Amino acid sequence: MPEFRASDGVRLNYFVWGEAGDRPPVFLHHGFAASALLNWHGTGVVQALLDAGRQVIAIDARGHGASDAPTDPALYGEVQLARDVGELLDHLGVEQVDLAGYSMGAVTALIFASGDARVRRLWIGGVGEAVIDLGGVETRLLPPGALIAALEADERPADMHPGVAEFRIFAERTGGHLKALAAQARSMHAAPIALDQIRVPTRLVVGDADPLARHPQRLADALPDAELIILPGTHLGVCSNPQFAESIVAFVN
Repeated sequence: MPEFRASDGVRLNYFVWGEAGDRPPVFLHHGFAASALLNWHGTGVVQALLDAGRQVIAIDARGHGASDAPTDPALYGEVQLARDVGELLDHLGVEQVDLAGYSMGAVTALIFASGDARVRRLWIGGVGEAVIDLGGVETRLLPPGALIAALEADERPADMHPGVAEFRIFAERTGGHLKALAAQARSMHAAPIALDQIRVPTRLVVGDADPLARHPQRLADALPDAELIILPGTHLGVCSNPQFAESIVAFVN
């Protein structure tokens, strides 16, 4: 697996599938506690894009997948993750991308697209009005303090918040770096994003049973050129809906 070192020395794992073509590559950024392989390859998104003739780039965010997993919160946060996206594009010499991000990756993608002209099209999923109200993911229903405590505990707490329990169990089952994930949770983005600066065509996709993507139309309306698609599914489950991959392929093609 190829890797590169970010400007702060953190080693980041990434993937490149397919050959460069006339259209820009599709860059995929996964969600919290997931990885490039789990979020995008295992759900069929990568293969669907390859079948459509697209080159695909995906990153394992710091603290996730096969990338380094430091435990210093100062090394995390979606602004830093967006910086990693730019540095990987620099490393690969890529001048334009169609960018897709889910949940944490969606916040990262919005931050990146608000300040970098290399994005041609933007696909985001798993987020809603919290991006406007809180500057990121829906922490009103997924309390950061409870999430951090659950991730930092040596053994799974018996009395976890239901939403927190879902992420702790998911991280355990996928071999996640719990202390590194806690560091990211301590640094989640919570400041306004310049959504009005994102003038590229944008598609927002959410599951109809996703409590972390409440009132997604508010977010779509806050973006200059966005459409909303609602699919059957939960926050974690919608990624396996065949329409999920189709929503990306159809939009970037």
